[in-house]
Amino acid sequence: MLCITAVAPGSIAAELDLAAGDRLQAVNGTVVEDLVDYVRLTDDQADLLLEVCKADGSLWELEIERDPDQALGLDFAALEPRRCRNNCPFCFVRQLPEAVRPSLRLRDDDYRFSYLYGAYISLTNLQPADFERIAQQQLSPLYVSVHATDATVRARLLGWAAPPVLPQLQRLAAAGIQLHTQVVLCPGINDGAVLEQTLEDLVTLYPAVASLAVVPVGLTRYRDRLPPLAPVDAALASATLTQIERWQTHCLARWGTRFVFAADEFYLTADRPLPELACYEELAQIENGVGLLASFAAQIPAVLEEVDPAWCRDLCCTLVTGQSAAPLLRHFVQLFNARGAARLQLVVIDNHFWGEQVTVAGLLTGQDIAAQLCGRLLGDALLLPDVLLREGSDQLLDDWTLADLEQQLGLPVHVVAPTPWAVLDLVEELHSDKGNP
Repeated sequence: MLCITAVAPGSIAAELDLAAGDRLQAVNGTVVEDLVDYVRLTDDQADLLLEVCKADGSLWELEIERDPDQALGLDFAALEPRRCRNNCPFCFVRQLPEAVRPSLRLRDDDYRFSYLYGAYISLTNLQPADFERIAQQQLSPLYVSVHATDATVRARLLGWAAPPVLPQLQRLAAAGIQLHTQVVLCPGINDGAVLEQTLEDLVTLYPAVASLAVVPVGLTRYRDRLPPLAPVDAALASATLTQIERWQTHCLARWGTRFVFAADEFYLTADRPLPELACYEELAQIENGVGLLASFAAQIPAVLEEVDPAWCRDLCCTLVTGQSAAPLLRHFVQLFNARGAARLQLVVIDNHFWGEQVTVAGLLTGQDIAAQLCGRLLGDALLLPDVLLREGSDQLLDDWTLADLEQQLGLPVHVVAPTPWAVLDLVEELHSDKGNP
């Protein structure tokens, strides 16, 4: 059973007088043992029968009718993650400085987190019972870090003689599990001919393996005790894009999908234009940095149509981003300002904390932002993309909080989704907060 830790005010659960300390025993007659059970038994279900043991020991049966996407409002204790047993030389957690909070050093490799949150797993610590549960309960989709299907190369990348990944993928595919996969491209190890073999092997498992994302290795300046790795340079980025585009043409002709997609960073590194948004199909790998910039760019024209100069003339705001997204964000800000007579300004933050090779906005830290903005005229508010924050908190990677930034910089800090629509919505909100109609 699951112990309820909190109930959202005004939610269905609150209206039913559920409270922290109550224990959920079953949903629609099926015993609930962990959060995975709760999610799979309640997801998209309109009619629910909950069996609850109240804190006083009484047993309740609660019938619920709701819209399938309406949350019940129940919170439970977080799952204790299964630890990663690999020693990947490119693992970002292994490239952290000493002075970071302990939670950042946790390396999880848990199929339950893959099912619940889309976390990538290596499949190297799955037991027979895990495979049986995944198949029986249809825990799908799962997200798998393949890196290479060649067993020798993969063992080098994982740091030990891990079980071959292809039989594991085949077993999951035979069980009806949909899989999204990734390759972290490490120059001289799993690129070129090795990547070609990986593509050939994975595409044979389509549609069970629904997509493959190829992302460049990310290297921080804290690698003193790790094996040497080179970053993806412009030449390799261009060659890899050519290789991927050739496969996309083949897969599109045969299966009606491009199947393999390159992370946005490859196009930026190779100085090649981003594909149109439609080329990313269903954006299945957008959380992996695949198609994020194309999605942003595609929204700009519609957003500009909605800009009202009356919202903008009395506002001045500062947006921050990393080096990767800077050209696109700069273009958007220029168009927004021209359309609305606005005074938005963009500040590109250099990543001194992790090192100059780390250019994505999601890895910026509070101390870098504060140091590089201190003393500048920032206007009425600072806008931060929400990818900077730890999920469900106001804390950045280096333990700075939004309140710390506000105190250091002397102005309100607002968090927005990394979309043009979110910027527009916040500008309208700030306009209203000033007492404007």
